Amino acid sequence: MIWKTSISLSLAATLALTACGTPDQYAGRPHGRMQEGATAGAALGAVAGAAANKNNRLLGAATGAILGAAVGGTIGSALDQQAAELQASLAGSGITVTNMGSYLIVNTPSDLLFATDSATVSASLYDDLQAVASNLQQYPNSTIQVIGHTDNTGSAAYNMDLSQRRAGAVAAILINDGVTASRVQVIGRGEDQPIASNLTEEGKAQNRRVEIIIRPN
Repeated sequence: MIWKTSISLSLAATLALTACGTPDQYAGRPHGRMQEGATAGAALGAVAGAAANKNNRLLGAATGAILGAAVGGTIGSALDQQAAELQASLAGSGITVTNMGSYLIVNTPSDLLFATDSATVSASLYDDLQAVASNLQQYPNSTIQVIGHTDNTGSAAYNMDLSQRRAGAVAAILINDGVTASRVQVIGRGEDQPIASNLTEEGKAQNRRVEIIIRPN
């Protein structure tokens, strides 16, 4: 009972803590998330263990700290490793990989993936998406959201449909290359979630994108 409580609380809290980190704070620290996950897990596990073992709080805290450190370190280490492997396989492609602490974002500019007003994936990007699919198969304990976004050119209804079709086209390639379909969710956001200003061409280019969100189960 003690170890189950410690693991459960440490896991939930460690995910919450690592999600608060920013990508820049881990620059140059390839194992930063693993180390901080282990530290956070140990601290939270100690608290959970002490609370769970009221007859021997010192023993409970020690047990919880050990288990919490293991859980937190494992979560951070797996994400660090998967992100590093994705970055290596996609180097020079224009596709970026961002480790958000509790999930990864693979961001593909739509201008690379699609011709204007098209939802047909460019043949030049097939190899890169196949590399993503291969990585996802090596890390099967995750769910994947493929999310399409557009700029605000044209009607909102048209952009919503285009973003859905583009996300579906990317998801289809991942599934055709071996990713289990039940892991994949296709979402169209249209113009609703810009990451830059739509008042400039540069901003619009950033907003036209397909994101692959990888969340550990």
